[in-house]
Amino acid sequence: MNAKRKGSAPTSHDPDSLPEITDAWIAQADLHHGDRLVRRGRPRLANARQLLSLRLPPQVIARWKATGPGWQTRMAQALEKAAPKSEQ
Repeated sequence: MNAKRKGSAPTSHDPDSLPEITDAWIAQADLHHGDRLVRRGRPRLANARQLLSLRLPPQVIARWKATGPGWQTRMAQALEKAAPKSEQ
């Protein structure tokens, strides 16, 4: 829901109430080891999933969604189980 709730506090747009930007604050914004920027957040996975656009019948998607939270993971597991065996 994007609508503002009736009981929420008003947002202040007074520029005097905003915190002052200092050199110390800016120095904390990025972390560097030498010239290299250190990325924050979740580390990258060694075997990350890939984004795939796939068109499926609405009934199939509805049945998977009806199984509850985690349906995409369960669908991926079912696809992996049904995948053709590679010849190595």
